[in-house]
Amino acid sequence: MKCYTCNFADTKVIESREVPDGDAIRRRRKCSKCGARFTTYERRERPQLIVIKHDNSRELFDRAKLLGGLHRACEKTSVTNMQLEAVVSRIENQLLDQGEPEVSSHDVGQLVMKELAELSEVAYVRFASVYRRFEDITGFEAELAQIRKNKQQEDQTKS
Repeated sequence: MKCYTCNFADTKVIESREVPDGDAIRRRRKCSKCGARFTTYERRERPQLIVIKHDNSRELFDRAKLLGGLHRACEKTSVTNMQLEAVVSRIENQLLDQGEPEVSSHDVGQLVMKELAELSEVAYVRFASVYRRFEDITGFEAELAQIRKNKQQEDQTKS
């Protein structure tokens, strides 16, 4: 594994641990030349998924793109990178478990919305505002009303 700072080819693994979802191994590495430390993730290779976009164009499922969108939605919240990695793994597993080589961006968005609703209400609303293309405050109000309704239903079932 090349060092991300100096591109030296000899890096040493200084720590390995399994990611909580069990789908990857997190490795801390150190460059033998410059001493830089960085993290890599090792995952098994999976079949490629094609995402069908709203305009019917197709693109490869991009784990990094999904993770980036989640990072933006979770900015300045208490959600950790490890939690987001686990969310992306769960979503990817659910998509692969469908057994279809192509999935719609709508299905991906719905899975993200479900995960974020459980993780962070703020991140959920941020993501929903982009995903559902809110054009005014009415869209936000409707989404917040739905969150409140779901929360009340959960509280009633717990009682």
